[in-house]
Amino acid sequence: MKRIYFLFFIFLGVLAYGQKNQNAAKTPPLGWNSWTWFGKNGINERIVMEIIDSMSVNGLRDAGFNYIVIDGGWRDSKLGKNGELLVNQKTFPSGMKKLADYAHSKGFKLGLHTVPGTHDCGGDKVGGFNNEEVHVKQMVDWGVDFVKLDLCINKADTCTTCKKTINGWSECTIEEVYSKWSHLLYCSGRDILFSVSAYRFRSWNPALCNMSRTTLDMQCKSNVGTALFNNRVRKNKNYMSVLTAAILNNESADFAGNGYWNDPEIMVTGDQGLSDNEQISHIALWSIITAPMMLGNDPRHLLPVEKKMLLNREVISINQDPSEQGRLVVDKDEYQIWRKKLSDGNTAYLLLNISEHKRNVSLSFKDFNIAKKSRLRDVINKTDIKNLYDNYTVVLDPNECSFVVVMN
Repeated sequence: MKRIYFLFFIFLGVLAYGQKNQNAAKTPPLGWNSWTWFGKNGINERIVMEIIDSMSVNGLRDAGFNYIVIDGGWRDSKLGKNGELLVNQKTFPSGMKKLADYAHSKGFKLGLHTVPGTHDCGGDKVGGFNNEEVHVKQMVDWGVDFVKLDLCINKADTCTTCKKTINGWSECTIEEVYSKWSHLLYCSGRDILFSVSAYRFRSWNPALCNMSRTTLDMQCKSNVGTALFNNRVRKNKNYMSVLTAAILNNESADFAGNGYWNDPEIMVTGDQGLSDNEQISHIALWSIITAPMMLGNDPRHLLPVEKKMLLNREVISINQDPSEQGRLVVDKDEYQIWRKKLSDGNTAYLLLNISEHKRNVSLSFKDFNIAKKSRLRDVINKTDIKNLYDNYTVVLDPNECSFVVVMN
């Protein structure tokens, strides 16, 4: 009986704290995050403003990429005397309120990275543990539209009923703290998108936030130095390839939708080591798996291949279709097929060569119950593919893809 009462009170707690702004992310958020390209030490106010200016004229804003998220590097190395967050005066001298106002004036929304423990991941004592109300009020006063809460270090977790899991945290305290943030943001009086960054999916994520990390960090310019598209056998235990992140993200596909989206990590396009084919495949993957597309490039200097994909409304519309999270439906040693059923009754397919050699990849009409003589649309090249009979076969280079929609 005591066990029943305990579970009942836990349920009441979930009802009390399990709230989120359903309207903040009816579709996967699109935007830009500073971390992948600039890291903690390379970002400053001038760069952020230049990126806002660039995205307002290079087409990204009009394509829907409207969140500007400043990750690590904006804070001071300590909290104020009342536990409040302090802005780094050397790199962000105007403060967050003026920067948010500037972003809003250009048609963007501003996001900030912060941490719920006692220290950030670099060891600075700037965490929100026991200061949650103070920090949320600051976010509201500054006009912040997006909060990324990153599970860095907690040296004050005294929970003894749950096993410690990562960075000093116990699982019980993780859920308790993220629930508290969710509740405070929901009741703040401001529409703030809540992004949970706790390195894997947890069953309570969809009730508490709008998007949550399902993976560790990917290799990128700011950590290993180069991005990696395909490495199914992980050689670096701390950082993943693009494909590894997508496969891990696939495990929680059933939970996506209704204002919640699984987040396989910041994207790694731009001049970070991926070939043109790999960048196309990366963007196509994030599109078909309905992932938040948070760009980790330098939007002041878009590569032609980035423009081709990120400004392609057919590609982005598949990502923004909230019908479901696209899934991995064929997983072979040398190729994969991903599928997403769209709201209009059409179906998107991504054919991906993951071998080290050029090869044929085929979409069998019989295997996927596709009507013979169906019409396919190549959304990357914006061309119709006609006169097919019982399959669609394409020759792909290593890590190259074909992204098609089977039309009704």
